[in-house]
Amino acid sequence: MSEQQTTFDYKHVGGRFLGLVAAALAAFAAIFFGAASNPDQFAFSYLFAFTFFFTICMGGLFWILVHHAVDAEWSVVVRRQMENIASMLLVMAILFIPLVFVAPRLWKWMSVPAGQDILLDEKWPYLTPWFFWLRAAFYFAFFVIASTWLRANSILQDKDGAPRYTVFNRKITFASLPLFAVCLTFSAIDWLMGLDYHWFSTMWGVYIFAGTALSSMCVLVLLITALRGAGYFGNVISMEHYHTMGKLMFAFTVFWAYIGFSQYMLIWYANIPEETVYFLRRNTESWQILSTALVVGHFFVPFLLLLPNPGKRKPAYLCGMAVWILLMHMLDIYVVVLPALHKAGVVVSWMDFACLAAIGCTLAAVFLKRLGDAPLWPLRDPRLPQSIALKN
Repeated sequence: MSEQQTTFDYKHVGGRFLGLVAAALAAFAAIFFGAASNPDQFAFSYLFAFTFFFTICMGGLFWILVHHAVDAEWSVVVRRQMENIASMLLVMAILFIPLVFVAPRLWKWMSVPAGQDILLDEKWPYLTPWFFWLRAAFYFAFFVIASTWLRANSILQDKDGAPRYTVFNRKITFASLPLFAVCLTFSAIDWLMGLDYHWFSTMWGVYIFAGTALSSMCVLVLLITALRGAGYFGNVISMEHYHTMGKLMFAFTVFWAYIGFSQYMLIWYANIPEETVYFLRRNTESWQILSTALVVGHFFVPFLLLLPNPGKRKPAYLCGMAVWILLMHMLDIYVVVLPALHKAGVVVSWMDFACLAAIGCTLAAVFLKRLGDAPLWPLRDPRLPQSIALKN
């Protein structure tokens, strides 16, 4: 294979990089202007957009860890793109900074004095500002170090093909898996469950994880297909790889529904006021329409359309499903975040879309810039031949 075939050529980007940068700057200017007039809406819209993209990046890290933990062969050819997605966690750490300035508007417990709310007092010292920010710093330090280290070793292996990099990444993975589970769970508790400090669910971390894994696999399908359309991966990615990615999309669609239903059923059955408040708010007024659409669109539609095997071997079909699931994941995060602000019903703001554009365009621009920094797939991974010859 020639160097041009294995390395991204920026001629395929054209003016899109500059367009993304311009769009990101314009969107950030708009939302910061909007923040001056409506800081509450800005805070919740920004958290919604941040969480949507954060979960996708975290999913990239998850799939890298799974790849190394089980010594998978099929995912060797797509691993570099998982690494590229996970490398955006450094950008997400920077994009978290605006939330620092609006934190009391999001997490109301920060403004409640001690002794005024017995439930909040019982959650001390976990819900204290200094510990909250210390945890956030730890989360991002782990996310950035793990994703950067794994990608760096993978790129180093492209030079000499030494198996020691594969062995070393497995050691990093086994040390990282428990931290990944803890950090993802508690970041979801801190940033999302913390929007209503009275509410709690022991399944919350797993619920957010299910959407994380599913959404990132959808982005991987879209990314691989876009690169194949530009002339890359021609003899490397086959329909067998699409079939595997399609099966994983199907599996995590079912897993998301299973966790979502289990959480709802247990809270409904126990009927504890501190638990039921979450679903009562999202199943009244106009929020009920979005909650119903989420159940139908996030589970029943992809379940039925991904169930037959032939569709999983058709890139265009699978990309259509990936776009649909990503839209449903966006709706899922929206229903998680915005009802904490608009308790009486859905109020769609232009800042919801502007924040998505600001963060999305920033990530896309940085991703395109980094895409050509290394070969598009691990050229000298010892398992590359088996991965190319994948048969389901």
